[in-house]
Amino acid sequence: MSEKIYVFDTTLRDGEQSAGVAFTPEEKREIALQLERMRVDIIEAGFPTTSPGDLKAVQEIASIIKDCTVCALARAVKRDIDIAWEGVRNAADPRIHVFINSSDIQMAHQLGKGREEVLQQAASMVAHAASYTANVEFSPMDATRSDREFLYQIIERCIDAGASTINVPDSVGYAIPEEIADLFTGIRNNVPNIDKCRLSFHGQNDLGLTTANTLTAIQNGVRQVELTINGIGERAGNTSLEEVVMAIHTRKDFFHLHTDVLVREIYRASKMVETYSGMPVQWNKAIVGKNAFRHGSGIHQDGILKLRETWEIMDPREIGIPTGTQLVLGKLSGRHAFKAHLIELGYNLSEEELERAFAAFKELADKKMKIDDRDLEAIVSDNLRETEEPSWKLEQVQVTAGDRATPTATLRLLDPEGQARVDAAIGTGPVDAIYRAMNRITGLKPALTEFSVKSVTEGIDAQGEVTIRIEANGRSFIGISSDTDILVASARAYINALNRMILVEQRSRTAQVNGQGG
Repeated sequence: MSEKIYVFDTTLRDGEQSAGVAFTPEEKREIALQLERMRVDIIEAGFPTTSPGDLKAVQEIASIIKDCTVCALARAVKRDIDIAWEGVRNAADPRIHVFINSSDIQMAHQLGKGREEVLQQAASMVAHAASYTANVEFSPMDATRSDREFLYQIIERCIDAGASTINVPDSVGYAIPEEIADLFTGIRNNVPNIDKCRLSFHGQNDLGLTTANTLTAIQNGVRQVELTINGIGERAGNTSLEEVVMAIHTRKDFFHLHTDVLVREIYRASKMVETYSGMPVQWNKAIVGKNAFRHGSGIHQDGILKLRETWEIMDPREIGIPTGTQLVLGKLSGRHAFKAHLIELGYNLSEEELERAFAAFKELADKKMKIDDRDLEAIVSDNLRETEEPSWKLEQVQVTAGDRATPTATLRLLDPEGQARVDAAIGTGPVDAIYRAMNRITGLKPALTEFSVKSVTEGIDAQGEVTIRIEANGRSFIGISSDTDILVASARAYINALNRMILVEQRSRTAQVNGQGG
């Protein structure tokens, strides 16, 4: 039997630190349940000290997850650790993850402390966490830029203090694979009690090397890897779960290792996180990108038709991608066929979600002759974005435009209390008029920094997908929507982004009122 690599998923913690991402409690719950279905080993559910809302979300996840370790992050500060324990204490297998800066640059300029003081703080706070649970993880933050001898010292002391997992993070995405190999060789040779813990690696993708660095770490003694779905996370993101898991799965002949991840759930998890985060997966993204298993070259197509393995090293069906089944649905299709096809595509909707999606499908079917899988994915993506969080909703949009007319938009919105608000505005074009009218109604005036339109499918009756990015108070927020009417899609995308902005700002104000940082 091959040795196991433990999968630590931090989508709900580090993944949510992506600029513009703010999962609602319900979205966090659904992602956590999907991670459990995937059989990841550890779910890092959040950073409870940042806000009461995050604490509550971690507590709920801890109460419903039975087959995974549930972990909460904490600075090496007593109050953080106490709140983290409040978050996970009712989990079937709770873990506290304690971190502190360990590079000279961060100790000096972020902590304002010297090495000896940091050593003492790290050890005492790990011991405090260990008084709650034997499952304690310690991370010396910015380890790859830390002095090696100091790094060995802090790891040794924290193992003695009760850490059962030592995570070595490349917090700024600085390292090259050869350096990672040397780093872990040094740790294993110079930390005398290293055999008492499990070694872990957490990578950031600032140089685009995080998957390579993670696989190198595994080759050099690491047995836990910290990952996110779709590689989302701070700045350029984290190590992509699907890339590392499928590399180990596909190249068993090379690694001679395994994970317990149920790979057929990967695509479903990817689509869920893409929808809830509002961060589109790039077309050429490995494993889960739209083009990952699509072939344009005639030579490739000829080979695939003769034997799939000539040009594909993985079977897309193995990770839950239903390629090869392009069932065409139309306006005569019934609810049963619609639901069955969505299940084939990896969507298991609630009755309420199914009702919304089916109504949108019927509306689209009246406009389009043929509807394929990409149309259905766009429909589901739009209708899963509705949450129980108080938010603005678009009820009606009417636009007048033309080369002899002043672009004018009239909008009817429902405010977070459900009251109808109507207003109109003129603009330099129809989309500008829509956004000006929306700003007038909501009283919000973010800067529009990105606007892009792409066709979801082919043909003159294709759905158009609008992606926008807005900025306010130094933060950016993404909105995405699809419709055969590009102006309706533009309005929906903008209101999606506004709702995400409102949610993030509400959480920030709550955290400030409670005197909490992160």
